[in-house]
Order: sequence, then structure tokens, then C-alpha cells
Amino acid sequence: MEDFLKEKIENGEKVSPILPDDVKNYLIDIDGTICDDIPNEEPERMLTANVYPDALITLNKWYDEGHIITFFTSRTEEHREYTEIWLQKHGFKYHGLLMGKPRGGNYHWVDNHLVKATRYNGKFTDLVEKNVSIQVFDDGQYDS
Repeated sequence: MEDFLKEKIENGEKVSPILPDDVKNYLIDIDGTICDDIPNEEPERMLTANVYPDALITLNKWYDEGHIITFFTSRTEEHREYTEIWLQKHGFKYHGLLMGKPRGGNYHWVDNHLVKATRYNGKFTDLVEKNVSIQVFDDGQYDS
């Protein structure tokens, strides 16, 4: 395990680790993002889904650069074995696999850590900076 993910103690109490600024913690969807969009109702197709080659190249590059890669999928726990077999068959490097993401999209992630959301729109590349409008809590912190 990376040193920055190990148990951290401040003032005698355990606290959550914080990644260094140069390490990103990527949560990556599977169906329709790194491969064909396979619904949970058709698990027999999961082992034969076509991989998106640019996703494989980009994610493995990010892994090799030291970033954390975790797949976060709406597939259920009963699909874990098929999913792991498929990921290994295609050579994806990753740190974790989280099953049971809520289905339906329109996600609004609330967290006490900075969250950056990137919508996949058909092509994996290195990320670029863009100015966008976001929703935030009305806590006065972002008032102009």
C-alpha cells in the first residue's frame, strides 16, 4: 500500500489520509465508459464486452504515473467475478473495484473533500482545463 494511504495519526487520534497534490484518486465507471454499455439484466454479455482501447491506454498510464484507479460500477456484487475476469483479461491496472453504484446517472456527489467530476463523452484522453459552472452549498465561501 502506498505510504500516503496508510493510517495517519494527528494529536493522538486517527484521521483520514490526504493524497499529495500530484496524486489523483480516480473513480471510473465501467459500462459505457471503458467498454460497451452492458446492463445488469444481461450479465452473460459482461465477459464479451468490447474494450475501449483509449480507456485502457489512458487508465494504465495514470496508474503507472502513481494515481489511484478505482472502478465504481452499477454492476451488482453478484457480477464481481465476471467483472474482475474481464478487467484482468484486457490488462486494466487498478487498485479497487466498488460495486453497487446507484443506477440512473444525474449524480450529485457531496463530500468533505474536493471532488472534481469529469463526464465521459466518447473518448479517453489526458484531462484538460476548462472553465465551467458548478453548484455549491450557499455557505458564503464562494461569494464574489
